[in-house]
Amino acid sequence: MSPSNGRLAQLFLRYASPLVGLRRLPVVGRCLSWASRRLVPRDSLAWVQVQRGPAQGLWLHLNPRTGRTYFEGGGEPEVQNALQQYLRPGMIFYDIGANIGFFSLLAARIVRQDGWVVAFEADPEIAARLREHVTRNDFRIISVEEKAVWSEPGTVFFARTDPATSPDRGLGHVVATGAGDTIQINAVSLDKYVQTAPAPDFVKCDVEGAEVEVFRGAQSLLTHKRPGILCEMHSDANRRLLLETFARFDYACKSLDEHHVLALPQ
Repeated sequence: MSPSNGRLAQLFLRYASPLVGLRRLPVVGRCLSWASRRLVPRDSLAWVQVQRGPAQGLWLHLNPRTGRTYFEGGGEPEVQNALQQYLRPGMIFYDIGANIGFFSLLAARIVRQDGWVVAFEADPEIAARLREHVTRNDFRIISVEEKAVWSEPGTVFFARTDPATSPDRGLGHVVATGAGDTIQINAVSLDKYVQTAPAPDFVKCDVEGAEVEVFRGAQSLLTHKRPGILCEMHSDANRRLLLETFARFDYACKSLDEHHVLALPQ
């Protein structure tokens, strides 16, 4: 994207939302839609700084049509609040399902130079953007692992989301067989990973329904290191199995909102 188009993308992020009402007007709406398609293509990315909140000032390479929440600093406030409350300088943080790295960057800001962040992102395209964010923000304490976290090491099939549906491919997930826009990727279990890497003090996990498999591969970690866990739940069955798992390892759980559970060792 050229510098001039980049500035247009930033203006789009700032002012598109207030113009939504005008899009409902027959003539004006058609003109606005035509202009936005010409000036800011759907695959555009623009470097912007987060405007407010605990991530204020961090640089992100955002799609101007879908990145407004990140741009304004409002993405999943319950998760942001939990990281602020439970992370401390010097801690080791694992971000499982890091996507473009918003929470990895925020965590790096909190744990500071004596801490460490490991960001696991399975989608190669999104992992590349995550590495861009790490470099642009000069966070040398973030390690990007382009792998799926699973119940055991090996390879798995990963279904990538159509970018027309999710420009940041945030809904990609592990599947049983390959088909369509599916790729085969390396997978690692947490128990195997921490044999050669520092174990986490706190874990954030959001892997689009595969959370049960993640913690099936972390039984030694939950028994011995016992990190705090912030986990997204993607179905009632998912929630039930995860709560049973955490209870079995003597974790106390509380719901932060409809989708997120905080699990802390007792």
